[in-house]
Amino acid sequence: MQGLVASDVVVEFRRPGGQQMRILDRVDLIIPPGKIVGLTGPSGRGKTTLGRVMAGLVIPTAGRVICNGIEVKNVRTRSGAATRGKIGMVFQSPRRSCDPRLTLKKTIMQTARPDADIEAILARVVLTPDLLNRYPGQVSDGQLQRAAMARALATKPDFMILDEMSSMLDPATTATLMDAVTQFVNQGGGVLMISHDHELVDAVSDELRQL
Repeated sequence: MQGLVASDVVVEFRRPGGQQMRILDRVDLIIPPGKIVGLTGPSGRGKTTLGRVMAGLVIPTAGRVICNGIEVKNVRTRSGAATRGKIGMVFQSPRRSCDPRLTLKKTIMQTARPDADIEAILARVVLTPDLLNRYPGQVSDGQLQRAAMARALATKPDFMILDEMSSMLDPATTATLMDAVTQFVNQGGGVLMISHDHELVDAVSDELRQL
């Protein structure tokens, strides 16, 4: 089956006192190729956790995630190699997701596919060459989020998960990144867009879900 599919996903964490806390309770979600699925809901309902599960960054307590017929496992380990790079993720805070010791160029290139058209990706996110040799501390949040988007696109993923991607951005930068997302979708990519911005999600999503 084509798509990024979460099936019967359960996530539990143990509190410091030892009590089990269930964050996700038997959640099903399908991200079809060429579509944007918007995910909204109150804070604390597990939206970010679900996104990280679907990206292979959090292993569910029960249930599983399938990416185009292949089970998604921990992408940081050898067992997750089959889907590594197939699911890109752009986080809310680029300063937490980008290594401050790496220039923007190295940030983008560290996981890039050899056949990725980096010049085209940079043009897509409107990241100018003069910024590439700067470090995260030398650029704005918007410029750094453009680099984070370029890094995700450079892995040539089949799917992308956007976790509150635009919450720290000005409208112009949001529009630029959404143009890049639209191009990705038009080329057959699937997107899970997690956001509290109901107006934006309503405007761009093919399907809306709520947790």
